[in-house]
Amino acid sequence: MASVMRRLESKTALVTGAAQGLGEALARRFAVEGCTGVVVADINIERAQQTAAAIQQETSCRALAIKADVTNEADVQAMVSQAVAEFGRLDIAVANAGILIAEDLLDFVPSAWRKVIEVDLIGYFLTAQAVARVMVQQKSGAIIQINSKSGKKGSFRNSAYASAKFGGIGLTQSIALDLAPYNVRVNAICPGNLLEGTLWNESLYAQYAKKWGITPEEVRRKYIEQVPLGRGCTYDDVANVVVFLSSDESSYMTGQAINVTGGQEMR
Repeated sequence: MASVMRRLESKTALVTGAAQGLGEALARRFAVEGCTGVVVADINIERAQQTAAAIQQETSCRALAIKADVTNEADVQAMVSQAVAEFGRLDIAVANAGILIAEDLLDFVPSAWRKVIEVDLIGYFLTAQAVARVMVQQKSGAIIQINSKSGKKGSFRNSAYASAKFGGIGLTQSIALDLAPYNVRVNAICPGNLLEGTLWNESLYAQYAKKWGITPEEVRRKYIEQVPLGRGCTYDDVANVVVFLSSDESSYMTGQAINVTGGQEMR
């Protein structure tokens, strides 16, 4: 983990898709950066409870696990209500929950394509809308979407994910304008490939190896070779920017989609 400056003292944060992977890493980072409360929201409540328990055991931060399907409006509203009931306010919200289904256009089942849009784009909208209602009343807050380099450039055999992420950047810019009068900032982060992360190790290496007829290690090497800085993106790389965007150091930034790609995407 990068050096910790405790830039988020006394703030409260909510992270969707926080039971494991990047979301878990972000929830843990919020705790060590000084947040007094962190909501670990996920559809997998058992894993979310484990993550919340670990945060409370390892830090002085209170952590609350909440079961929430971000595609379900009632779930999202209940998630935010529980967070505010527990902590009194909500300073930071990270829309991290997402899925990736990769298929060639000719083979993509429409229901699977819609599912990616439902989780990755509509889920972000519902989360942002619900937390914004709280933050507008507070006249402060930071909303951050975990987007992707696929939100900046079309992605081979990955049309649903890229469409959702392109839409996410448009949504980020639009709601940043809506919420600016209330001192609520909205930004997106576009990570490169998290090659050591849960999604890659549990799903994507196998998916791509099968599609391309190569080994998982060859898939990994193929992606690393595309990065000017010569390595995959790490959870810390993303968390460093999330903390910055959550802190007062970024108080003049809103509507941005920031690349964290090792130079792979520069627009």
